[in-house]
Parts: sequence; C-alpha cells; structure tokens
Amino acid sequence: MAVRLIPAVPLGDALYLTALPAEGPLGPRAPEALWGLNASRQEQRLLGWLKEQAPAASCHLKCLQILKGLRDLRRHGLEEPFCSQWGRVLSSYILKTALFSLLLQGPLEAWDEQFLVERLEDLVLYLRDCLRKQVLMDFFLGNAGVPEAVALPRFLKEAAPVNLLSAFDGPTLDLVAFQLISTWIQAPHIIRMYSSPRYWRPVPVPCRHMAEAKREPQGE
Repeated sequence: MAVRLIPAVPLGDALYLTALPAEGPLGPRAPEALWGLNASRQEQRLLGWLKEQAPAASCHLKCLQILKGLRDLRRHGLEEPFCSQWGRVLSSYILKTALFSLLLQGPLEAWDEQFLVERLEDLVLYLRDCLRKQVLMDFFLGNAGVPEAVALPRFLKEAAPVNLLSAFDGPTLDLVAFQLISTWIQAPHIIRMYSSPRYWRPVPVPCRHMAEAKREPQGE
C-alpha cells in the first residue's frame, strides 16, 4: 500500500495550507505558488446551507456528478497532450467552483429535480463562458458573495481574488470550451459508446495462491 504524505500548515477553523506538487490537477503551478488552500470544511458548510435553502429534491449534486461523468467518458476519445489538458482544466475543483457560483445566482427553487436537464445545460453553458473569458474566480478567496452562514474567517473574505484559469493559455481554454459543448451535444452517443464493457476498468486478477485455495476441498 502506497501512502502519500502532504505537508500541511493549520490556519485555524479547519483551514490548511497544503504543499503544492510541481504538477497538480490544475497543471504546472506558477513558480511563486508553493502552497495551496484546503477549505474542505467550508465546502461542507456551504453544502449544508444549500441543502437547507434549496428544494428537498434539489438536483445540484446530480448535475455535478453527471458533468464529472461526462468529462471522464469524453477523455476516452481524446489524444495526448489534449487529454491531460482536458482533465486539468475541468478538474473536480473547477467544476465545483462553477456549480457554487451558478447556484448563488439563484433562484434556488429553479434547481428542483424536475428541471435537471435545464440546470445541467445552464452549468455547461456557464462553464463554457468562463473558459471563453478565461476567468473563473476561486469561490472562497475574496468572494463577498459567500453566504454568512458559511462563516468564513476574515482573512479569507479580505484575500485577493484568485483566477483558477490563469494557469492555462487562451488556445487551450478555447479548445476545452469547444470540446465541452461538443460533449454536451453528443452526450447520449458518448454515454452509449464509452460505457460499454471494453472501457471498464479491468478486474484485478486474484493472487495465484488465493485461486488455488478456493479450488481446494473444504475439510470435514
């Protein structure tokens, strides 16, 4: 079993500075960026607030799950280096940030499950526009629009806003935006094609000794 240790510095209120790898989910980090902010507790507070405010049958989490699934399925048909760029630009953190930003534009009643397709399309189009403009600001850093119920520390509220797409060049973001819309339009075809068994992860082969043990007759 491999264990990856990541240095972290506690900032209080369940916030941590975590050491950034040279090559992370958002691509190569900027030379001056040595630490990242982990705000997972604040994400949970936000999700809890949304659960209270949104309809009981809200579809916002389903929209995120479906979009992640389409992203992963679409990767099968892409070639390097764009395949890696696709995954970095549409990282889970960027998809969550886009969802949170769109949700707070309201009204939350519009996220009832009966409007799943409409809201999913809104999320895709919102993300496409962010890619074209090359701007998607971090949700927690310097965002005055975060609900008070999330209770962000003062230094997060007063921090300088951070553009999550600044690490990528314009042509890459334009290409991802084009492919994102193409993926949405072709979603039924992509789901049928890349959900077939040939694209499933291979089942691990059991250890030879375990296989032999299963064949041995049980003692009486």
